[in-house]
Amino acid sequence: MNAVYSAALMAAVFVLLVTSVPVCASQTDDRIISSARDSYIFKTYLKEDDITIRSIDGAVTLTGFVTEESHKTFATDIVTDLPGVISVDNRLVVKDAVPTANSDALLRDKVKSALMFHRSVNAENTKVDIRDGIVTLRGTATSQAQKDLTTAYARDVTGVNDVNNEMTVSKTGDNSLPTAIVEKIDDASITTQVNMALLFHRSTSFLHTTVETNHGVVTIGGRARNEAEADLVTKLVSDIHGVKNVINRMIIE
Repeated sequence: MNAVYSAALMAAVFVLLVTSVPVCASQTDDRIISSARDSYIFKTYLKEDDITIRSIDGAVTLTGFVTEESHKTFATDIVTDLPGVISVDNRLVVKDAVPTANSDALLRDKVKSALMFHRSVNAENTKVDIRDGIVTLRGTATSQAQKDLTTAYARDVTGVNDVNNEMTVSKTGDNSLPTAIVEKIDDASITTQVNMALLFHRSTSFLHTTVETNHGVVTIGGRARNEAEADLVTKLVSDIHGVKNVINRMIIE
């Protein structure tokens, strides 16, 4: 009798395990998709794009159309950093013709994105035009300091030859930067912004850094040639949306 009961119990446990695995996998896949959709990256940078996300046992496939080439990278990076993701197959297509490498169109996208990463500049009110690698900035800044910082950020984007800043200052005589407001942004989106910002900026693009974010606190690893390079990384990352604090553990070679 005991043998029969034990066999029945083992069979029941086996059935329970077999049936529960797909349920757990399905829940994880649903969580991956919802987390991506609810992320700051999707709601801010990819809101105008038509992206379909499919996940099977953590293997994510991205299909659809994006408005800019850089958005394909945004989508891949944000999904890659989500818990439970094993792999990402990016099949996204740019709606219009893909800009050629080093073209003004591609460079304009990079400058616009680089400005959007940073909270101390007014990216939404800054118009970016580029011709032969020379950037012209128009729009409004809340202070002279903000206008100057916008110039500095744009000039530091890889591929930019020079910057003409024709922005107007709305508050004459105010040379201070606006008080930075740290937004509550998901960690995966912060990590994506930091990685992209360090890649786009000429001063940091050559550095091999690692980025981890925990409740808005960003830890930077990797190597720098000197203290100045490490300090610059800290400065750039500190000004990115959602970052509450930066722990720089880069090794000085």
